[in-house]
Amino acid sequence: MVRTGTTPLVALGTLALAASEIRVKMSDLPLAVQKTVKEQTRGARIRGFSKEVENGKTYYEAETMVNGKSRDILMDSTGTVVEVEEQTDLNSIPAAARRALDGRIGTGKVLRVESVTKGSQVSYEAHILRHGKRSEVTVAPDGTIQE
Repeated sequence: MVRTGTTPLVALGTLALAASEIRVKMSDLPLAVQKTVKEQTRGARIRGFSKEVENGKTYYEAETMVNGKSRDILMDSTGTVVEVEEQTDLNSIPAAARRALDGRIGTGKVLRVESVTKGSQVSYEAHILRHGKRSEVTVAPDGTIQE
């Protein structure tokens, strides 16, 4: 999903809708987006769709479950995939990224980890609980913390 330094609009298991994001049906999606959804969701259970406007551009998100894990696909109005977020296991991310997260989390607890793919760029987003507060840490495969 598109981010501008704010909390993501969709979190695994918890759906938080921002003012600019609305729930939609498959039939409300542009035909090009419907086509991409059909291609990208083979074998997945579709949880829902949303439409959001970010910086004047319209995006559509398909929220899915694949093999018990969430996989959310963000597309532009032409059906081009902009971003894919996939739930993953902490132990499956690169060691450098894991070490960076461990250093940032300290005594906190990792609630979930997602791989975030934008084009050919991959990062890892950890949702953590520390000192009773939820937050997110995004890290590159090489361990660089991303703001």
